Amino acid sequence: MPVAIITGASKGLGRALAGALAARGWDLVLDARSAGPLEEAARAVAAQAVAARGGRVVALPGDVADAGHRAELVATARRLGGVDLVVSNASALGAEPLVRLAELPLEGLRRALEVNVVAALGLVQEALAPLRESAAGAVIAVSSDAAAEAYGTWGGYGASKAALDQLAAVLGVEEPGLRVWAVDPGDMATDLYAAAVPDDGDPRPAPADVVPAFLRLLDERPASGRYAAPSLVAGR
Repeated sequence: MPVAIITGASKGLGRALAGALAARGWDLVLDARSAGPLEEAARAVAAQAVAARGGRVVALPGDVADAGHRAELVATARRLGGVDLVVSNASALGAEPLVRLAELPLEGLRRALEVNVVAALGLVQEALAPLRESAAGAVIAVSSDAAAEAYGTWGGYGASKAALDQLAAVLGVEEPGLRVWAVDPGDMATDLYAAAVPDDGDPRPAPADVVPAFLRLLDERPASGRYAAPSLVAGR
């Protein structure tokens, strides 16, 4: 069975992707900060795995910004058989709700950079040896359109995702044996988006609606690079 590490897997996109991979028979190591919601998600994902006669699901609560936790995630995946996929989905906004740069707490910006950039690279560094050993090693960095567009109040979060995009691009060049994809999922109906823009009442796609884009990447294994989930779902 292939083995994936998914951060931020207690809800939203991380949970939806975990369920889809479980249904395909993947072994999963799931991370989130809150133990209760993560364990609940892991039980639901494990039930999907059983229904599909799929793989094992291990929940490891912790903070991806902690190096010891990252090491534990990778060690657990190796005990399951290796590391074939790392999905850096855990994110921090920097301020909730989002604010203009003039009002952005610098400590909030540091937290966004630590979680969205430093921790993502740290996890890949920890997992690099087993990823290289995998016949189909891949890294997915969950990005945002705020990384490429200048939206008011999204400056700190967008800057962190832009940095993540650049790390993913360089990693793809430095590790030609891997596939490294930065994926912009588009707006989704998630707790993160609600915390960022609590007054936005417009309907947004459910995370499950964009999961097919991630599965397409895994199935077709295009070149390393940046991809937009809506285009992948639409077949472009």
